[in-house]
Amino acid sequence: MLVLSRRVGEKLLIGDDIVITIIDTRGDGVRIGIEAPRSTRVNRAEVVEAVTASNLAAIAAGEGAEDVLRQLVRPASGTTPAPTASTEPDETVS
Repeated sequence: MLVLSRRVGEKLLIGDDIVITIIDTRGDGVRIGIEAPRSTRVNRAEVVEAVTASNLAAIAAGEGAEDVLRQLVRPASGTTPAPTASTEPDETVS
């Protein structure tokens, strides 16, 4: 890891097309500006970690979700179930 000291207004260059500018310092925090091509993703690490954890939890919860979904959409006794939309193409007879 490269550790640098910078002052407000100073910049860091990463490669040929990423510029990081020190905007402000407040107490123990630093505000930075990042100029990068649109094709370069810039994310905060804690957000990526939270989304990953949420996705993993959803996958784990989804393993039993099929049974719960069946119970929720089960028709009440004495009624006919509503038709469901099919994702299969209609068969055509020649």
